[in-house]
Amino acid sequence: MAAEDGAHPLMRQELTSRIDRIRDTLERSFSPAALEVRDDSARHAGHGGARPEGETHFIVTIRASAFAGMSRVAMHRAVNEALAPEFETGLHALTIKASAA
Repeated sequence: MAAEDGAHPLMRQELTSRIDRIRDTLERSFSPAALEVRDDSARHAGHGGARPEGETHFIVTIRASAFAGMSRVAMHRAVNEALAPEFETGLHALTIKASAA
């Protein structure tokens, strides 16, 4: 499957950090009015799913009109679905703070 920008998904993964890929995916998927993505992996060192190199645990704060009329659960599901490829390649945990714009 090719990425929207024409790059193969695995190639994109090799060329960018996970935080950049998360930010890019959420921007393309939801066109947020506000977006903050923080790597929280250091706080989880030694816990299940943590890796020494990090990039396993993130906090996402997102405000987007695409979430209008959605419940909190539906917003979280939408974000998780958008980031499914990241979960398949090592993203272990995601804290989501989502709201409609």
